[in-house]
Parts: sequence; structure tokens; C-alpha cells
Amino acid sequence: MRRWQERGIMGVLNGATLFSVFITLAILWVLGAETTNFFAQDEVTVGEFFGTTQWNPLLGSEKHFGIWSLVCGTFLVAGVALLVAVPLGLITAIYLSEYAHPKVRSILKPALEVLAGIPTVVYGFFALTLLTPALKVFSEGFGSFNALAAGIAVGILILPIITSLSEDALRVVPQSLRDGSSGLGATRFDTSFKVVFPAALSGITSAVILAAARAIGETMIVALAAGSTPKVTADVRDEIQTMTGFMVQMALGDVSNYGVEYYSMYAVAAMLFVLTLCFTLLGTWIRKRYREEYE
Repeated sequence: MRRWQERGIMGVLNGATLFSVFITLAILWVLGAETTNFFAQDEVTVGEFFGTTQWNPLLGSEKHFGIWSLVCGTFLVAGVALLVAVPLGLITAIYLSEYAHPKVRSILKPALEVLAGIPTVVYGFFALTLLTPALKVFSEGFGSFNALAAGIAVGILILPIITSLSEDALRVVPQSLRDGSSGLGATRFDTSFKVVFPAALSGITSAVILAAARAIGETMIVALAAGSTPKVTADVRDEIQTMTGFMVQMALGDVSNYGVEYYSMYAVAAMLFVLTLCFTLLGTWIRKRYREEYE
């Protein structure tokens, strides 16, 4: 009976693994098939898609399919988010790992991780109704939709990812390194930033890359707060459109399910999938390449 129970458990685990693989392959098949249909249309070419910057696939106007305007908007928002989340996240992680009392840590860390459970649509309305009016006080160049407000909201969203994973990476550094640094006369600050932080750098870097991938794939915040005007710009005051924001716009059902506009959504999704996969592979390589092992 025990042997049959073990076989049943192994069967359930193998089935769960195969189901995950099947879902991934199904997603790849759908993206590949629909992206092929997109490039099979007479109105678009691979050269225009990857070689131009003007994006305007909607009906009733001259169509252009230059993906880089959407990529630029996506990376602009993600860049702002990382500029907000990385310093705050790392400082908070170092405080929780090296300075905070255990009771304080047991309260602050769960409270911070609650931010990850807030629906992203709430962050979107937060950026639209609070951050944008606040930014307009400092500069009249901000419109109702802008990249900075969306980036700040996305930065708040990914803050728990950077803080939690970085704090875990810092805490696994052996106590012997801290004791040795203190024994050599180093201050607590020097030990934290010159010994513990470098020792946990691979885990911290992986956390930042994972947060970057999360920021690139964020949907509702950018759809509500960033706008719907694709453009290549570095001005955070401008209204922009991201890849996910465009997919939301196409998914509203205002276009034909058999037109080039509809298929363009899958081409953009495939591009987003490739970018996210690259970030994930980069994080895995960094973690394996620079992982520190201690006895």
C-alpha cells in the first residue's frame, strides 16, 4: 500500500510538471501561429516591423508597424520604476537584514510584502488621480498621462520583489564573514556595504533583473496612467504607450478578429515574451556565474 501511495504521489507531481510544460508550449504555439499570420498580411513587412519607429495600426488611417516606439515606451516606464525601486529596495533590505531588531523585521517585512498583493488597477488609479496631479504642481509640462507617474507606480509595485529577495540573499551570507570583518576593526556600516553586500551580489542582481522583467510586463498601471500615444522619447513628461498598453487597447474588441490590427497584438506579445525571456535567462546566468558558496 505504501508503495502504491508513493507511485500515486510521483504520478501527481509528474502530471503537474507535464501540465506546466504543456501550457508553456501551448502559449508558444499560439504566439508563433498568430505572429506568422501577422507577417503574412500584405500591409506589413519584417523590415518595417523591426526597422522603423512609427506605430499606428488602427483602422481609418495610414497603417505603420514600427515596434520600437512601443519598446521605447516600455523601457522608459521600466527604467523609471527601477530608479525608484532599486535604491529604496536595497536600502530597506540592508536595514532589515543587518540593522533591524527581529521583532521589527517580523512586522516590517510582511507589511512591505502586502504591497505585492494590491491589485495593479489600484496602482493605476493611484498614479492617475494622485501622482499625476502632484507632478503637475512641479511642472506644467506633465499631461494627464505621462511616463513618470506610471513609472513611479510600477516602482512601488516591484519594490517588495527587490526588498524581499535581496534581504533573503543578504541573510544567507555566513555570520563568520560579519564576525571576521568586525574583528578586523570594521564598523557595522563598512561590514554591511563592503563585506555582506558584495557577498550577496549575485542574489541581489537576480532580484533586480526579476523585478525589471516584472516591470516590463506590467499591464494595468501603464494602460491607465501612461497613455496611448506610441512615440520614441526619453522625456518622462510625455504621454507614451507600452507594449502591454497596446495589447489592452486591441483586446477591447473594437477591431476585427481577422484584420492586421488584431494580429499585431500577437506580434507585440511575442516581442514582449522574447524580452522577458531574455531577462529571465540573464538573471539565471548571473546567479549561476557569480554565486558564492560557503562551507
